[in-house]
Amino acid sequence: MPPPPETTTTTTTTSAAERVILRWDSTASEDARDRMIFDADRDEITTYLQAVAHLHQSKAATSALQIAMARLEDEFRNILVTHSSPTILDNNTSNYELNDIESVNCEEEDDEHSKGFEHQETGDSGSTLSCKGSTLSCKSSTLSFRSSTSIREIELVKADFVCDLRSIAEVMIDCGYSRECVQVYGSVRKLSVEASFSKLGIEKLSIGDIQRLDWDMLETKIRRWIRAAKVCIRMVFSSEKRLCEQIFEGLGIGTDDSCFMETIKGPAVQLFNFAEAISISRRAPEKLFKILDLHDALSDLLPDIEIVFDSMSSESIRVQAEEILSRLAEAVRGILSEFENKVLSEPSKVPVPGGTIHPLTRYVMNYISLISDYKDTLDELVVSKPSTGGRYWGDTNFLDLDFSEMENQSPLALHLIWMIAILQCNLEGKSKCYKDASIAHLFMMNNVHYIAHKIKGSPELREMIEDNYLRRLTGKFRSAATNYQRSTWVRVLHCLRDEGLHVKGGFSSGVSKSALRDRFKSFNAIFEDVHRTQATWLVPDIQLREELRISISELLIPAYRSFLGRFRGHIESGRHPENYIKYSVEDLEASVLDFFEGTPASQHLRRRSQ
Repeated sequence: MPPPPETTTTTTTTSAAERVILRWDSTASEDARDRMIFDADRDEITTYLQAVAHLHQSKAATSALQIAMARLEDEFRNILVTHSSPTILDNNTSNYELNDIESVNCEEEDDEHSKGFEHQETGDSGSTLSCKGSTLSCKSSTLSFRSSTSIREIELVKADFVCDLRSIAEVMIDCGYSRECVQVYGSVRKLSVEASFSKLGIEKLSIGDIQRLDWDMLETKIRRWIRAAKVCIRMVFSSEKRLCEQIFEGLGIGTDDSCFMETIKGPAVQLFNFAEAISISRRAPEKLFKILDLHDALSDLLPDIEIVFDSMSSESIRVQAEEILSRLAEAVRGILSEFENKVLSEPSKVPVPGGTIHPLTRYVMNYISLISDYKDTLDELVVSKPSTGGRYWGDTNFLDLDFSEMENQSPLALHLIWMIAILQCNLEGKSKCYKDASIAHLFMMNNVHYIAHKIKGSPELREMIEDNYLRRLTGKFRSAATNYQRSTWVRVLHCLRDEGLHVKGGFSSGVSKSALRDRFKSFNAIFEDVHRTQATWLVPDIQLREELRISISELLIPAYRSFLGRFRGHIESGRHPENYIKYSVEDLEASVLDFFEGTPASQHLRRRSQ
């Protein structure tokens, strides 16, 4: 029986195959230049691909085969350019948030994909993606969405066009044109990746360029990089990898991976160069928290990096990310050590007006409070105790720390205690710059109280510092308060003593009016001087200020009331008693309220009513 007649969609001879190829030769036909094969009827597409396959199998008509490869290269490029999403970000603008990549809900065919669950798009292994209206089927291995709940792959090219791209790729690779196919693919998709980078604000800067930027500008760029890196790894790169797998997986050894690396290697290097530049930059205390943010972001991304860059050819990217993470960790440890040295040696010797809290104290304690916010990270990074040898200031005892008594505390907690101890040491040195011992003690009281208050106000910090050291701090500021009272009020109260006022013999009443007048005059002068001076001193903590005023009143008022009660009559019986008894008990009580406000008293001490 003779064979059935040939159909118009099947070619069986080399000459017939050549005619199909040449009909679509864009160098010879204006009509071929104006039309694309894959925009034509599906039977036309089938005929062309079968013609190419026939020529390849027959080992004949190599010039026609070269024309076909050039044409398929153009077709491949055209589909990629015409039917790809403009950029990932444009495609998902309505439900895309830079500030919270985890909230992205990508427009996928299956809701489970956007939730990050494992999902098989094509069913069993070896099933097909069918091209509508075509007799072709594109073999595709099973595609599983990543198991990481962070990765958000999206559709870069619609399934029908992915099928066409795979059909072209399969023919080109079979004919030995895999390199050309990979290059075309990479050149087109790389432009899309670069467009996404541009929208994310990722600039093309070398490591040297980045290191020459001032830190204020880099802080902004780090925040932007962290947001952008999440999108790049979890959405841009992962989606590019998925598209490569859909088109090339199973068509040639490593072809899908070659296309992926051709597309993203340059952008990936560009992305990670920024983090690398930060990791090797000059260490300075102000950089700590942004570097910790960068470390945490990269650490969080590392599992996703290992998924997206899981091949041998992308090993260099994985290794670079791991090395950057290690250098960031080392930078953190180095910055903490540098900070400790700076606190210990901070040289300012100009006394702060009013004995208030020193800027260094505020800076260090705010810094330490921020450190406690990164407790989980720093507990992993800080593994050694502080090096305390030889760092003592003269004969001060502020560094009387014995870390062997703190064995239950973490290395990070010990570093924080050490920072506080050397801060106190530095403050003790600064207190000696005051000429008046009273304000020197007030200065230490203010600052140590502020340190203790900051610790108590932070649950994380208090947990790390623990109560033993906190009690120690509380004892120090109470001791400073006691020393202040002694240095100021002993000389005031000395005027209210009985000694030296009594005389013996003759017709005297037993009290020397002359000595009593001198005593009242001394009291008035000393108290007025203290009032005038210490009204300008500042205790910024309201509760501490009130407690200090109460303690002063408890010392002063009973002593003055008793003295006045015992000796008032002796003065009032003489001439011009108002020159000696200037103030009532109520006047003194009111005057104490002027103390430690940081400004001159609003009015002179009120004179006693006559």
